[in-house]
Amino acid sequence: MATTTRNRPPQSAVARRGGNVVAILINGALLYLLNAHPGWRAVPFLTPATTQVIGLVNLTLAAGIVANLVYFVAQPRWLRAIGDLTTLTISLITTVRIWSVFPFAFHGSMAFWSDVVRVLLVIGIVGASIGIVYSAVTLLRSIARAGR
Repeated sequence: MATTTRNRPPQSAVARRGGNVVAILINGALLYLLNAHPGWRAVPFLTPATTQVIGLVNLTLAAGIVANLVYFVAQPRWLRAIGDLTTLTISLITTVRIWSVFPFAFHGSMAFWSDVVRVLLVIGIVGASIGIVYSAVTLLRSIARAGR
């Protein structure tokens, strides 16, 4: 029995750029909502310890905006890999810091959310780590292809 591999058609430039615009808008809106008055302070389950991580969260969102602005203009594989390596590394650092500070307080019937958030943070750490390795391999392959 012969097996065939199906190659997915490449995503159109319009679809990629549309995704970049959506990501820019979402990250921009989150930056505004977190930092405008009252911002994150209005979220009842965030503790004052949030001040220890909000700068990193802002950096993560800003890096996402910058990367997507660059991707909007050009998307060669090597550039995308560098952008992904950068944003994923910042995200990993931010997620690990959020884990260590854990600026969340869930009480009463909502106490189970502490476990849910911890599981989500672990998933984020593992996912960012895998993404970093993937992006590094993609970058190295792109460099090797360019050297041929």
